[in-house]
Amino acid sequence: MSFNDIFKSSFLENVTSVSILDMVLALVLAFGIGMFIFLVYKKTYQGVMYSSSFGVTLVALTMITTLVILAVTSNVVLSLGMVGALSIVRFRTAIKEPLDIAFLFWSIAAGIVLAAGMIPLAIFGSVIIGVILLIFVNRKSHANPYIVVLQCDDQAAEQRAAEFLAANTRQSVVKSKTARKGQIELNLEIRLKDDSTDFINTLADMEGVQSAVLVSYNGDYMG
Repeated sequence: MSFNDIFKSSFLENVTSVSILDMVLALVLAFGIGMFIFLVYKKTYQGVMYSSSFGVTLVALTMITTLVILAVTSNVVLSLGMVGALSIVRFRTAIKEPLDIAFLFWSIAAGIVLAAGMIPLAIFGSVIIGVILLIFVNRKSHANPYIVVLQCDDQAAEQRAAEFLAANTRQSVVKSKTARKGQIELNLEIRLKDDSTDFINTLADMEGVQSAVLVSYNGDYMG
């Protein structure tokens, strides 16, 4: 074994496996697509508290995925090792909004497709996905369910309130009822006719009604 064989390293041989131009172009495009995904996420967010760190994560995830796939496509042996290394990664952060999962997969898919050299597919595919999300997520629907919590003094007040809700909403269904001495509590699921919620004020002022609360119901609904 010669002196050169001792210091010969496959690590140094892999330095030029990916050209500088390919790296710069891929990362710049990944940053651009990641920013587009971040802007779409910001425009379509409908949760309770907006997290800017998750939006930055989408940009970083697109670039990191591109970086990893560039390395994998340049070396078959590295790709096998990468599969084993990534299999031990565990994510502990809970996903609160179901739509956030779509954005995470979108970032990963865009990075993979971009690093694979399918630049038109990554760009035009991201644009189409973004337009579809902007159209459907921001579309207002008056059929969203709401919960009305009523507290009435007696059965007569309960009946008047139920008839008032049936006349001023598209649909009114009793979900639960609690009866105590001198008080009746009702939970009703309703569907609004329009955006107006003024009927709750009128309902709260009715004789025999102690309080009326309108709550937007965003949970899983089985219709």
